[in-house]
Amino acid sequence: MPTAHLPACFVDVHILQSVPVSTLNRDDLNAVKTVDYGGVRRTRVSSQSWKRALRQDFQKEIGQYATRTRRIGKAVADVLEEKHGWDHKEARQAGAHIVAASGIKFGIEGKPGQEDYEAVTNGLVYLSSESVEDLAHLAAKNPEKIKKKKIEKATDKSQLPLADVQEIIRRGNAVIHTFGRMLTEVDDAGVDGAVQVAHAFTTHRSDVQVDYFTAVDDLTAAWGETGSGHLSEAEFSAGTFYRFATIDLRELVTNMGKVHASEGPRNVSEDTRNIAEAFLSSFIRSLPQAKKNSTAPHTAPDLVHISVRSDRPLSFAAAFETPVRSEQGGGHSTASRNQLVEYAQTVTTLMGTDRILAAHWAGIGQNIEGLGTRVTSFDSLINASIEAAFAPLEGGA
Repeated sequence: MPTAHLPACFVDVHILQSVPVSTLNRDDLNAVKTVDYGGVRRTRVSSQSWKRALRQDFQKEIGQYATRTRRIGKAVADVLEEKHGWDHKEARQAGAHIVAASGIKFGIEGKPGQEDYEAVTNGLVYLSSESVEDLAHLAAKNPEKIKKKKIEKATDKSQLPLADVQEIIRRGNAVIHTFGRMLTEVDDAGVDGAVQVAHAFTTHRSDVQVDYFTAVDDLTAAWGETGSGHLSEAEFSAGTFYRFATIDLRELVTNMGKVHASEGPRNVSEDTRNIAEAFLSSFIRSLPQAKKNSTAPHTAPDLVHISVRSDRPLSFAAAFETPVRSEQGGGHSTASRNQLVEYAQTVTTLMGTDRILAAHWAGIGQNIEGLGTRVTSFDSLINASIEAAFAPLEGGA
């Protein structure tokens, strides 16, 4: 897919965001995730955690959906029941046939004919919602092949056409072609994502604290007795986070060109523009939802800076290798912003300012020099960045 009309290559998003008492991301021991950087411990939110929150918001923005699951068979069976009127047991068997015909290694859970019977792939498979519908439609067109033989173990073969099943699995949509897909068992199903998301971390030292909590037994309390019905402890932290992500516009154009090649002619540039806009909006507004009911850490970013570059992504994470010290009277937000600006000015000079096609920012506080043009809102920031990124080359291409 030609990309000469896109002078921009990457759109970088830098965010400073203060988050109060929270447990945005935990490890296998239920502890707050941390990282040692610059000789001190920082609170960390993994890229996978924030990317999931980003992807869920992005799907709503763009109006397309995808599912990562080992239970393709159940997904297909549900569609057959709900939209094609199939019996529950026959639908489950049809789902098993789809899995067996996919060429993806799988196992059987439960017993054939039982409520819990299911064919489950060994690994997660990322499918567009359209692909699930199409797989169900393929099964619905071939009831005789499904009824002819039951899939009862992982070595059983389906008579459904392998090529047709894999062709449907291979299809993607805006979500998959933005975030990527790893699927080695189906040829040409893998997609190099256009989005890169860094681990978020606090710009300063951040200690993890333990919250000891109890839950009162309402009936016991009503009877005049004392004591709790439950007691436990949980970790939490707070701080100002640096967040970074970038989207490769040329990769996105290439990916979407493949989608449209199978769907028929459409305006790839327009679709890419809409996707990039949805990505920027979702990354700015997204927040991992862990422990949200007990912490409600729903803050807005203090500062968002977007840079449109013609060469390569450029993170400002190294600005905080030296941890930010709180200002007199407390607070890390303003000091973090000052440290970010100072580093940004230095590193962009070193890398070459001619490679920056546009730079804008929006945020709380006074005007600052070194991050480009200030705009009044995040929506204005996104619009200005998108306009710059998709502006045609001088003279046209």
